[in-house]
Amino acid sequence: MKTLTFLSSGSRSSAAVAPRSPDSDDGLLDAYSLAVTAAVERVSPSVVAIEVKKNGGTPRGPSPADEARQEVAGAASGFIVTPDGFALTNSHVVHSATTIRVMLTDGRRAGAELIGDDPDTDLAVIRIDGPDLVPAGLGDSDALRPGQVAIAIGCPLGFQCTVTTGVISALGRSLRAQNGRLMDAIIQTDAALNPGNSGGPLVDSRGEVIGVNTAVILPAQGLAFAVPVNTARDVAAQLIRNGRIRRSFVGFGGQTVPLVRQVVRYYQLTQESGVLVIAVEPGSPAQAAGLAEGDIIIRVGDHAATSIEAIQRVLTQETIGVSMTLVVLRGTELVTLTAVPTERVA
Repeated sequence: MKTLTFLSSGSRSSAAVAPRSPDSDDGLLDAYSLAVTAAVERVSPSVVAIEVKKNGGTPRGPSPADEARQEVAGAASGFIVTPDGFALTNSHVVHSATTIRVMLTDGRRAGAELIGDDPDTDLAVIRIDGPDLVPAGLGDSDALRPGQVAIAIGCPLGFQCTVTTGVISALGRSLRAQNGRLMDAIIQTDAALNPGNSGGPLVDSRGEVIGVNTAVILPAQGLAFAVPVNTARDVAAQLIRNGRIRRSFVGFGGQTVPLVRQVVRYYQLTQESGVLVIAVEPGSPAQAAGLAEGDIIIRVGDHAATSIEAIQRVLTQETIGVSMTLVVLRGTELVTLTAVPTERVA
């Protein structure tokens, strides 16, 4: 006959204290949690809540009830990028603002001024008036891969420094800005965003900013978008220096695509990606040059067109009115076109 043995509260069985394997699901969850919390601790001192007043210093809305709702819905986010107070946010947040105030994560409140905004990329730079400001570290959005961890930090609906996590769902998306222009090379993520997250940072597991949160598609689930930080870095530098963006305009929409390996070998190309033309604007320099939908742009001038961002970096104010060559892959043939960019009108 078998005998049951009951253990006292001071006794321990080997089954009860089996060591946790580092490869177990619990161990993986602990490592994930540690990575997220470390990233949040690193970047959260740089995140600010932004309050904006427009239209003569009063929130938008025809009635006091509507104004109150607009004050909440108009709350947004941003993050500091330099020790002397320059901060990034969205253009749609601060465009035409009459008053801008921010609240830091340590509870301090400060005034801010609009340095400049760029509706084409939905980016803006403000300058915060205050001491001891902590800038965020900026990463490299060109190195992103679908599936990697993405952490969104912002101040949705008035709640300060809220954290949501997800992954990079896709890269190279196109999204229409509020002014109707097509923004290319947009990051798609399933990290949850809500009204007020606009302008906040999207960061990687190292706590480096990889994007600026800009939009969410409602009522879809898990469809949120961010402007790549490499685009934001270039735009911010110009806004800080000049207060506005002058850029040349060719007039096509595109997305980054991998090149067929056989084509790369046949033409002895030094790149593995190009830009697929998905739309050509009527009357644009691109149309005049003969660019067509379905073309894959390989080079712009002397620069390899490895991504939309690579082309955007070429189309600066220095190239306005200057003839440049476009080398495109049309079917299986390389074709050289000539375009003369014009100045983009805001």
